[in-house]
Amino acid sequence: MANVIALYPGTFDPLTLGHEDIVRRSAKLVDTLIVSVAVAHHKKTLFSLEERMDMTRETLKDCPNVRVESFTGLVSEFAVSRGVSVMIRGVRSMTDFDYEFQLAGMNHRLAPGVDTIFLNTTDVFQCISSTLVREIATLGGEVAQFVSPHIHKQILEKLKAK
Repeated sequence: MANVIALYPGTFDPLTLGHEDIVRRSAKLVDTLIVSVAVAHHKKTLFSLEERMDMTRETLKDCPNVRVESFTGLVSEFAVSRGVSVMIRGVRSMTDFDYEFQLAGMNHRLAPGVDTIFLNTTDVFQCISSTLVREIATLGGEVAQFVSPHIHKQILEKLKAK
């Protein structure tokens, strides 16, 4: 079997336990998994690109076949440039699936050699999204149950500084 390189792209602002679950499960299925952190020019992020990459690397440092890289532009072009044959997408709901299915079709048209695999989110993580974590934390709510401890600490420090 060929060396399978997979890509799990996202903004990861911040990386949640749901993202972490998808990464850890995906890493068991492929030889190399690239967690690609989007520059995200179109979004106002809480954390800078470097902060998001550092938090992601710290969280996944125990996964030897996972590497963290940033990208800008089309994810399909980034995937091809890294020799990726599989893109991983996590889905929490049918709404997620509908959107991700459209993206998968377009990405396949742009990069025919890259297939998309959908992994359903483990049930305990289905309600978690980075957007909700940021919103709850910004409004003073407790988000420790949704992120790794060191990311929780970073969120608290970031909000205290604001």
